[in-house]
Amino acid sequence: MYVALKHTHLLFIALSVSLFIIRFVWSMMGSKMMEKKWVKVVPHIIDTVLLASGVALVFITGFIPFTPAALWMTEKLTCVLAYIALGYVALHYSRGMAFRLFAFFGALGWVYAAADLAITKTPQLLG
Repeated sequence: MYVALKHTHLLFIALSVSLFIIRFVWSMMGSKMMEKKWVKVVPHIIDTVLLASGVALVFITGFIPFTPAALWMTEKLTCVLAYIALGYVALHYSRGMAFRLFAFFGALGWVYAAADLAITKTPQLLG
């Protein structure tokens, strides 16, 4: 059960980040694709499955955020929240191209940090 859930979680991370990148490119190009209904609905479905699989993994593994035994998980959750915030800015904020590019690459940096924490399970800030 754990392996299937972990691979589901990893698949939906890849789908979420890939679609974020595609949507950002479309947004910067002013593409009409951003107006398509599926482009507005599918990310929410992907992110819901991603969240559900993540919560299920927490229960299966016992790595509970905000506990001393899982400081890395607390940091990972913080990285995910930063990714969501910067991703929202990159896709929806209209303060200019440079500002949105900065938010986009910042969001990708937080995804990288979350992935590093998931792999190493070594907290950087709280440990």
